[in-house]
Amino acid sequence: MRLDSTELLVFDEPTAALDPKNEQEIYNIFRSITRGRMAVVVSHRLALAKLADRIVVLENGEILEQGSHDELMAEAGLYANMFSRQASSYL
Repeated sequence: MRLDSTELLVFDEPTAALDPKNEQEIYNIFRSITRGRMAVVVSHRLALAKLADRIVVLENGEILEQGSHDELMAEAGLYANMFSRQASSYL
């Protein structure tokens, strides 16, 4: 990957097969390599979504919700429900 000239990065389920320790390391790498660039990340792991400026929730090809993590949590819709379910596994 030639990051020096890359303006758009696309990641599809980049942490799907990782354990929690390595997943956290990948999050730190994402923060570093996406700085100043646009990145599209497809993920079912919503801890990664918290890093995004904008989250788009899709279902059956339709956009159901979009906004920041805080905005979507305040809406208490599908994203908030999914995020809370995933988070409850860790508490």
